[in-house]
Amino acid sequence: MAPQPGVATAIIGALLGLVLGSFLNVCVLAWAAEPKGKVAGRRSNCPKCGTQIAWYDNIPIFSWIWLGARCRHCQQSISAMYPLVELATATIWGYFTWRHGLTLEAVRGAVFFTLLLGIAVSDFRAYLIPDEFSLGGLVLGVALSATSIDALSQALLGTAVGFGILWLIGFAGAAVFKQDAMGGGDIKMMAMVGAFVGWTGTLLTIFLGAVLGSVVFVPLALLGRRQLVPFGIFLAGGAAVTYLFGQDLINWYLGLAGFK
Repeated sequence: MAPQPGVATAIIGALLGLVLGSFLNVCVLAWAAEPKGKVAGRRSNCPKCGTQIAWYDNIPIFSWIWLGARCRHCQQSISAMYPLVELATATIWGYFTWRHGLTLEAVRGAVFFTLLLGIAVSDFRAYLIPDEFSLGGLVLGVALSATSIDALSQALLGTAVGFGILWLIGFAGAAVFKQDAMGGGDIKMMAMVGAFVGWTGTLLTIFLGAVLGSVVFVPLALLGRRQLVPFGIFLAGGAAVTYLFGQDLINWYLGLAGFK
């Protein structure tokens, strides 16, 4: 009998998420840096003084609180981003294992949301979506969808639609405005998203991402403030909503439009 969702599985998932969240911080720092650093064999170091962090100072969340958000060696402050990413990853894995138990579906959802978190943090910090998250996530998405021919075909179709639409938007925007209108990272990201949510979910993700981005940046534009748009953050938010509530939103819209 398959494991049932519950508190015990959620605790296991959350503990795993804490460990993965600490590793995710390392990945974001390495992959969003210029020049790009390596993750394999990398030890955690203080981002201010570079001193290697001992294991007892590297316990997710707890060590940051215990040390008062400061490095033991140089006493410089350590960003709250690190425990927040660990907490968010623990919440992701705890939620999906609570909802689905210790199953492949729990892993699929948790992996997808972990990738979205890494993309959002990287785009926020460096206006960059590392290929390791987008293309690496694409491979994972297709692999985790290979449970049936139908699921695999939906993943591949979603990948093609996600890549194709964002590429066309970028091409048309560049032709009209004579400058890049869509980052290559966003295009590759949507190929990854399509592997997890299929082609209908891809369309909904793009729509929701555009709405979220407009809510934030249209007021800034009206105030005359020109600012780079880390569109990956809004696409990540749209993809998360789509994964959890996409079919309900689509059914609601079809009913509202009189198609159901």
